[in-house]
Parts: sequence; C-alpha cells; structure tokens
Amino acid sequence: MREITFIEAVREAQAEALASDDRVFIMGQEIGSYGGVFRATQDFVRRFGGHRVRDMPIAEQSMLGAGVGAAVTGMRPIVEVMFMDFVACGMDAIVNHAAKMRYMSGDQLRAPMVIRTQGGSGTHHGSQHSQTLESWFLHVPGLAVAVPSTPQDVKGLFKTSVELEHPVLFVEHRALYRTTGPVPDPVAPIPLGQGVVRRRGEDVTVAAVGKSVHQALAAALEMEEEGVSVEVIDLRTLVPMDVEIVLESLSRTHRLVVAHEAVERGGWAGELVARVVAEGFDELDAPPLRAGSKATPIPFARELEAAMISDERLIARRIRESLDLAEYSE
Repeated sequence: MREITFIEAVREAQAEALASDDRVFIMGQEIGSYGGVFRATQDFVRRFGGHRVRDMPIAEQSMLGAGVGAAVTGMRPIVEVMFMDFVACGMDAIVNHAAKMRYMSGDQLRAPMVIRTQGGSGTHHGSQHSQTLESWFLHVPGLAVAVPSTPQDVKGLFKTSVELEHPVLFVEHRALYRTTGPVPDPVAPIPLGQGVVRRRGEDVTVAAVGKSVHQALAAALEMEEEGVSVEVIDLRTLVPMDVEIVLESLSRTHRLVVAHEAVERGGWAGELVARVVAEGFDELDAPPLRAGSKATPIPFARELEAAMISDERLIARRIRESLDLAEYSE
C-alpha cells in the first residue's frame, strides 16, 4: 500500500472529483496558475482548464455566494476558503443560503457544494490565521462538517462529501499537511457520521478529530508508561456526530475526555459531553472532561501560543484527572 502526504491526498481527492464529474469545478484565491498557497491545486489549470479552476478575488462572501448560485443551478462547486478564519467573511452565504436552501424551497432547490478550508495553530500565523472554528457550524441545520485526520480519511470523506445533495464544510488542519499515511487504491467512500477507534484501551476514552487525534494517541502512549490504558476515538465528522461509538467505548472504560484545539468555551466537546450525559449517564464513573484551548486570541509568539493551545500534555493531564490521579495532574 502506498504512502502519501495529507496534502497529496487533498490534491488527489479534488482531482478525482474533477475527472469523474463535469459538474465539479473549484473556486478560490490563488488556486489557478499559482496552485494554491498549500499546493492543493498544483497543476490543475493545465490538467482541467481555467474554466474549472477559477481564481477569485479577495471577497469570500461573493465567492461563496457564487458557489451557492452555481450549486442551485446544477453544478457541484468546491469552494476553497484559504484560511478558516476567513469563513467569518462569508457566513451569510454559508449559514443563511447554502444550509437553508432545501428547507426554504420545499426541497425544490439544493446547494450541493464542498467548502474546503484549513486552519489551526503550530505554524505561527497569529490571531487571524490560526483559528479552529468548526464548532460555529454545529449550530447550523443543513450543513455537514467533516474533519479528517489521515490521508485515507481525506480521500474517503471527500468522495462522500462531493456527491451529497447538501453543503459540507470540509476542515483540514494545516499542521497535518506534511504527515503521511497508507492509502489503498481505490479508496472507498467513508459515510459521514461514522467514527473509528484508532487505539483500543480499557481505562479512559478520548474522543477527538483532526490533529487532536494524533495528540490523543501521543498522550495514550505517555499514559501507557504509567499503567493507564487509553482508548482513542476519531469521530471524523462532527455533523453528523457518531455518539454511538463513544457510548459503546464508554460502556467499557466508564471515563471520557473530549479533546479539541478550539477554545474550550462553547466548543463542540460540550455538545458531545451533553449527549453522553443524557444517553449514557449510568456508564460514567467520573465526570466527563474537556481538553480545549484557553479563551484568548492566538498569540504569534511560539511560547505564548504553546501556553494557550490544547495539546497532548493537556490531554494527558485530563486523563489523570479523570482517573483521580491527583499526584500526576499538575
């Protein structure tokens, strides 16, 4: 089985979508002859033509609005928002138009589109280019949210996303772009709402998505040296969210930590914890805990960024707190 990088998987997923369906085209900033700031569309203009790989101005609301219009008229646009922070500029098109189209038209109009974006810390881009904002969109009916953690999942989730009849927010953590993983050929589509156990364990369940999955696995290895067995679940999508896989794991471990890089306050971890408490309260031997980032804009300085961002150290600390290992929790 071949090994490819995360960004190669993104590139291949988009190229395969373009090759298999003439209705698919891509819009974004610097995605044409430049090939994208992270090379997600490298060489696409030569392969597919400028009419299917369209450079857009720095106007996210207009770009996303054009994507909604194209989707409603029968196309299947992929709209790349260069940094996730910039979705704030296009919220109206996503939230009030793309997500609501089927509902407001009695299913006569649909907006099948993929909104690709990336974000996250670790590359020191500062407060306006480093946020993880996927939690905003859990509150929006009609919009799916996918957050892959491996190259294989990029391709499998993207295959599903580009064929759906409703909009999908496809979120990538840029710190994963150079990571590698095995990818079969072909990659089977992965249904949205289907999580996966990345590591089996007996004492604590940790649920995460994206980069936080890798941090949870690192924390699990650290805890193994202390005699603690940690199960790591990769939810893969947040809407729909595979609560059942978490409840099944909880029936064996009876403790839960939910990890994400987003600010802990108001993050999607709170939604999962609420569902677990409501549906699996009797399985809990300890309060479910969250491992999220501090409520402050992300600093540019490396040391300050590291101090406020959730990472494997915080996840390990929450695991110890869940097990009441007070002597290890500081």
